[in-house]
Amino acid sequence: MSRFIVFVLDGFGIGEMQDVASERPQDIGSNTALKLLSAFSDKRLPTLEMLGLNNVVNCDESVMRPSSTASVGKCNLKHEGCDTFAGHQEIMGSKPRKPLVKPFFLSIDNIERALQFDGYSTQRITQGGRSLLLINGCVAVGDNLEAELGQVYNVTANLSEISFDEVQKIGEVIRSNNDVSRNVVFGGLLASNQNLIDAIEVHGECIGVNAPRTGVYDKGFKVIHLGYGVDYSIQVPEMLNERGINTVLVGKVADIVHNPHGISRKRLSDTIDICRISVEELSKSDIGFFCINVQETDLAGHKQDPEAYWSTLDKADRGLEEILKIMNKNDILIVTADHGNDPYIGHGKHTREYTPLLVYGEQIECSVIGERLTLADIGATACDYFGANAPQFGESFLPLLNRITK
Repeated sequence: MSRFIVFVLDGFGIGEMQDVASERPQDIGSNTALKLLSAFSDKRLPTLEMLGLNNVVNCDESVMRPSSTASVGKCNLKHEGCDTFAGHQEIMGSKPRKPLVKPFFLSIDNIERALQFDGYSTQRITQGGRSLLLINGCVAVGDNLEAELGQVYNVTANLSEISFDEVQKIGEVIRSNNDVSRNVVFGGLLASNQNLIDAIEVHGECIGVNAPRTGVYDKGFKVIHLGYGVDYSIQVPEMLNERGINTVLVGKVADIVHNPHGISRKRLSDTIDICRISVEELSKSDIGFFCINVQETDLAGHKQDPEAYWSTLDKADRGLEEILKIMNKNDILIVTADHGNDPYIGHGKHTREYTPLLVYGEQIECSVIGERLTLADIGATACDYFGANAPQFGESFLPLLNRITK
């Protein structure tokens, strides 16, 4: 028994799912990985190439070739839409439930009263017949325009005017007064509060701030994700804690997954920092479950910036190389994603795509893992690996891995 490592390239999908035409027609034609490998066809991601990325992408234009030794498959998204929070809860073994759709205008009264009760000043800014709230002049709260409309609220802050600790307090008040599945609390160092106001958009019944337009991701970005209604007692961290197995979460996954008994390295977005910290944490123990999220891929997708996306993949690839160097013979590494975010699709939202399933271990020979029905199979496999009780959802593919004894 050793280490089980899950490396999530946020938003790195490998092609539209079969239900896209009926469920998300705006994502028809999406294929994040294929388009990037085609656009940067003369460039290599050597670690991901060795792990079998082009086995699942099948890009003939790329200098990257399929690997004859890789163990690969792909995962369906079982949750509706293509949401980061839901995707990570699914990876951790939660059975997705139908999300509540409640545009911000249906919650604004309760949220505004609660904020005013706690001493915050609020201003309603109205466009197209809908209103969002500006809090203390430097924090905007409204619908998340990058995720499924009406399912997520964003709390977007100018951290040049307010500390992130204070923004988090505001976020907790907001979280306590609405029942959508996720509230995203984040900010960056902006030149002016006007950046928030200038980025307000109305999409149907929803009004919010277009986060990429504000520049919030560009400097001093910090974020936490506040969930609602998730039963953490049946997820991977709790199942492994019952077996005495340490759990370490690094990056965005630490912000959105409950891990009270383990180590959570939160509020990280820089890819180089995330990879360095991951190697540090892995070096501390030769037993445990590690889940790492690289977020800047997703941010590049939201900004529809292929150059930034490829640059992040290159950094992540070098980080994976360092992880491979310190892996023991019994360790298992899985590289996957939580959804797609095609930077060529023409909109700045997530895309409903299959995710790659690249599995590596010194003791694992070439294995066919096939198409998995849910991301939860990853969490179920982790629990199986450690001999722990299964999480709520998912089927282990550990029996499919051709493990040898050396």
